[in-house]
Amino acid sequence: MSNLASVPKKGSLVNSNSNQNFPTLSNWLDDIFNRDLIPSVFTSNFNTGITLPKVNIKETANDFAVEMAVPGLKKSDFQIEIDNQVLSISTETKEENERKEENYTRREFGYSSFKRTFTLPKSVNADKINASYNEGILSILLPKKEEAKQKPARSIKIS
Repeated sequence: MSNLASVPKKGSLVNSNSNQNFPTLSNWLDDIFNRDLIPSVFTSNFNTGITLPKVNIKETANDFAVEMAVPGLKKSDFQIEIDNQVLSISTETKEENERKEENYTRREFGYSSFKRTFTLPKSVNADKINASYNEGILSILLPKKEEAKQKPARSIKIS
C-alpha cells in the first residue's frame, strides 16, 4: 500500500490510489445541494424574453452618467421612476402575430420585461435628472447637487 502522489506536468497533485469512479460522501452531498432545483422547462430556450441589460455607471465631478444597452426598444417602452432615492428603470413589451392562410392559422405571442433599481447617493439632485434613448442605448444623467460638486483645486496664500 503506497501513499505516493504523482505530479503531472501541469503541476497539480493527484493521489495515485484514488478511485475516481466511486463517489465519496462529500461528492454525493455536493451533487444533491448543488443540483438545479428549477424545472428544466424554465432553463431551456423556451423562455426567450429580454435578459437583464448591462449597465455602465460613470461618475464625473458634476454628475453620474448611467448607460444601459437595450437595443430593439422604443423610448416609449421605458418607465423610469424615482422614489425615496431609488431609481427604477423598467420595460414591458408584448407582441402578438396572427397569420391566416389557406388551411391553417398560426398565432404567436411573446412577452418580455425587466426592472433594474439603483439606490442613488444623497448627492444627486433628483429634480434635474434627465434621460435619452439613442441607437439602443438608454442614457440617464444624474446631476449632483451644487454642494456635492467637486471644486477645482486652488492655491492658498500664506499670510
